[in-house]
Amino acid sequence: MPTYRDEAVVLRTHKLGEADRIITFLSRGRGKIRAVAKGVRRTSSKYGARLEPFSHVDLQFAEGRTLDVVTQVESLHAFGEPLVADYPAYTAGQVMLETADRLVVEEREPAVQQYLLLVGALGVLNRGTNDGPRPASLILDSYLLRSLAVAGYAPTFTDCARCGVVGPHSAFSPGAGGVVCEPCRPSGSARPSIETLRLLGALLEGRWADTRDLDPRVTKEASGLTAAYVAWHLERGLRSLVHVER
Repeated sequence: MPTYRDEAVVLRTHKLGEADRIITFLSRGRGKIRAVAKGVRRTSSKYGARLEPFSHVDLQFAEGRTLDVVTQVESLHAFGEPLVADYPAYTAGQVMLETADRLVVEEREPAVQQYLLLVGALGVLNRGTNDGPRPASLILDSYLLRSLAVAGYAPTFTDCARCGVVGPHSAFSPGAGGVVCEPCRPSGSARPSIETLRLLGALLEGRWADTRDLDPRVTKEASGLTAAYVAWHLERGLRSLVHVER
């Protein structure tokens, strides 16, 4: 059978038969891949531990009629090992995996930006930012906003999302696409603080130096708006998000 190699992150697994698993990957070159890993549930498996969620691996696949088959696995980063001892980081990572799975819908369609963003976010959860450690929920909010932006749902936190009039503005509507001016403001729009909107803009752009010494009320409000924005554009909430400590 023809073979190919790719780098990937394990998003989720499902049991198949008595000893096999179906693994869903987000890969660098081919986007989402679903493949069979034979015998990985046996204790004698050589690479079963490398095919758990959060694993960043280099793989060889054999092309199959319906599902490809994993034939070789080399570990690149074991992102999951440090996370299992840190509940906030672990639950944030679970949301990242679910988000990537939901946003990359088509299999075998390249999604390099989503792949690189996921690998980078999991690395930050493990090591912290270049500007020092940050709470896991803050790293998660940054990932959620940036992954939605890559998928074409970039929010605006300065100019009006509807008419484009220059901000700052004081109303926020997930359905409108971010902040809105008073004439464009839908009923029920939120009224976040200016500090919250500044934080959201910094998280979207990855300006970690602007996320130091935050008031807990600001981070909580930013997380709530991020969750609302994600739920609106994914049409239903992320199941794993309810377990994240805010």
